[in-house]
Amino acid sequence: MSDSHNHAASGWRRSIEPARRRMPGVLICITIALATTFIADHYGGPTLLYALLFGMSLHFLSEQGPCLAGIEFAARTILRLGVALLGVRITLEQVAALGIGPVLTVVAGVVLTIVAGTVMARLMGLPRDLGLLTGGSVAICGASAAMALSAVMPRNEEAERNTILTVVGVTTLSTAAMVLYPLLVGALGLSNTDAGIFLGGTIHDVAQVVGAGYMISDDTGDVSTFVKLLRVAMLVPAVMVFMLLFRRSRKAGEGGKVPMFPGFLVAFVVLVLINSLGVIPIVMSEAMTDLSRWCLVTAIAALGIKTSFQKLAVVGWKPVILMVAETLFLLGVVLVCLYTGIADW
Repeated sequence: MSDSHNHAASGWRRSIEPARRRMPGVLICITIALATTFIADHYGGPTLLYALLFGMSLHFLSEQGPCLAGIEFAARTILRLGVALLGVRITLEQVAALGIGPVLTVVAGVVLTIVAGTVMARLMGLPRDLGLLTGGSVAICGASAAMALSAVMPRNEEAERNTILTVVGVTTLSTAAMVLYPLLVGALGLSNTDAGIFLGGTIHDVAQVVGAGYMISDDTGDVSTFVKLLRVAMLVPAVMVFMLLFRRSRKAGEGGKVPMFPGFLVAFVVLVLINSLGVIPIVMSEAMTDLSRWCLVTAIAALGIKTSFQKLAVVGWKPVILMVAETLFLLGVVLVCLYTGIADW
């Protein structure tokens, strides 16, 4: 009896050992998330950018010691959970209610911006992977897209640095757009609906779209939010294309393990479908949305810890210029769709 009891206790200890090893690092990341959320709520500013910078100031924790396992866990697993939970923000009814015009505008903006980002990266002498990642982030939903797309790209030190650069760049540009684009709407004399399509189709992050839209009017805020969520929905086909693209490159070149269909993407689609049926209570939907935000802030804190200022300084200004060019390109595509009447179909 004693031997079986000891064996069971030993097995239980082995089963909780991974969780015990990850706990210090995860707690550090959660602490950063709490601190940066408090600062953003009380003093304004982008929470994700604060979390990233706080994390980078603690880079020494990722070099060795008890926090390493938890930081890796937060940067990968918690990140994927946060992206999957974004599905509760979207319903098929919302997409259908917009009509075909905004859908075509969003699809054109996403596809053309990713292609343009890849081409511009090559012309500037930057890696194709960076062009794909920045183009996808600018085109779809900013920092959240950067983390989702990077999750199915080859993982190495350069890839993690590219992810951090992209998050910093698109978050900064999105914040600037939230302030400048409503002024541009006034200068162009756009209607409330067209203003909503413009803001939802061009600003990178969801929070900034909501902020900019409701600065103008409630109608503009509603339309801009729906258009933005449609762009978030484009994350599904984009991740699938990225997955197939890098799967082929690995088969041809690296000979490494071919990534399977990512579970977090399946969960994202399932949540969209369930949410479309209206069976998720509003309280639960809000709770899952909040959990998604907390997961993403925790994950970006972990990515920040894993990155040093010295490694970022080596890259130079070219990625910044690339993201600005992609942002202006997306702006141009959406304006063309508005002025040619495509967005109003």
